[in-house]
Amino acid sequence: MDKLDIKDRRILYQLDLNSRQSLSQIGKKVRLRKDIVAYRIKRMQQEGIITSFWTLIDSYKLGYIVFRFYLVYQYVTPDIKNKIIDYLVKDKRTWVVESIIGKYDLGVFIWVKNIKDFYQFWEKLLDAYGDYFADKIFSIYVQAYSYPCSYLLPDEYKESDRLKYEITGSGPEVPIDDYDLALLNLLVENTRISLVDIAKQLHSSTQMANTRLKKLIHHNVIQAFRIGIDISKLGLKPFKVDIQLQEHVQRKPIMEYIKHHPNLVFISTSAGVSDLELEFDLEDSDKVHQILEHIKQRFPNAIRKYEYIGIEQKHKLRCLPEV
Repeated sequence: MDKLDIKDRRILYQLDLNSRQSLSQIGKKVRLRKDIVAYRIKRMQQEGIITSFWTLIDSYKLGYIVFRFYLVYQYVTPDIKNKIIDYLVKDKRTWVVESIIGKYDLGVFIWVKNIKDFYQFWEKLLDAYGDYFADKIFSIYVQAYSYPCSYLLPDEYKESDRLKYEITGSGPEVPIDDYDLALLNLLVENTRISLVDIAKQLHSSTQMANTRLKKLIHHNVIQAFRIGIDISKLGLKPFKVDIQLQEHVQRKPIMEYIKHHPNLVFISTSAGVSDLELEFDLEDSDKVHQILEHIKQRFPNAIRKYEYIGIEQKHKLRCLPEV
């Protein structure tokens, strides 16, 4: 984190907790004038440290389910690889598209209403590029717990902030109308859009925009307002660990234990690939093994085996289908 001083990191930390905070609100918390906050945010955007302001939406509450698949390439040229990635990024139903270092080459999360929707998507993908897939691994993505990037302030972060995690894939479906959906589409890729601009684009009053926004937050459709950070500029890399448990009853205790680690950013569960999935932002793979050894020491015989992959590049992250 040599490129960032403590003031930058405090600003990033506050934006990661809530990127819709005003400059004045952030300034009070980091003890800087709002014009200084604005200058530092703009500079970090220009330097590519801040890549986006995005909204974490629980689209499960809108009636969607998530299929995830990993692909292993065969016979691909760089041009073919780029075409496959571009095809998946442009699909309006994909949530995440990411290139992987490890046993897989590409990971894709896709929002669908039912199995039939997924099968139609899958058939078209195979028709276009199926000859280039040596292996295909499927799972149903069930639930995810999202945690703040506490490592931004290793000596200052509040432990209580790590208890304010977000959950996607939990709770009943929430009915919404076209206005709500249009509002979500504006927020999903730009959390800092003003209520005035929202109202203008949706041809409504700011009062209506604010009321609907509060409703979506209240019903946990909107889980959080986050920030995209190019962690490579901080000397970090994203790693995902798939854990197979020997003692499945230890899953929740392990989750409770590991959630306090400042470099943990996601805990996920799925039906199909592993019993528990952990995602960290770390310096190198040695740190992955150190963390897993600590877990194994704390919970002897609980873990049967684990494997990890590195996320080389995230091509798409959009927590809402483009409808």
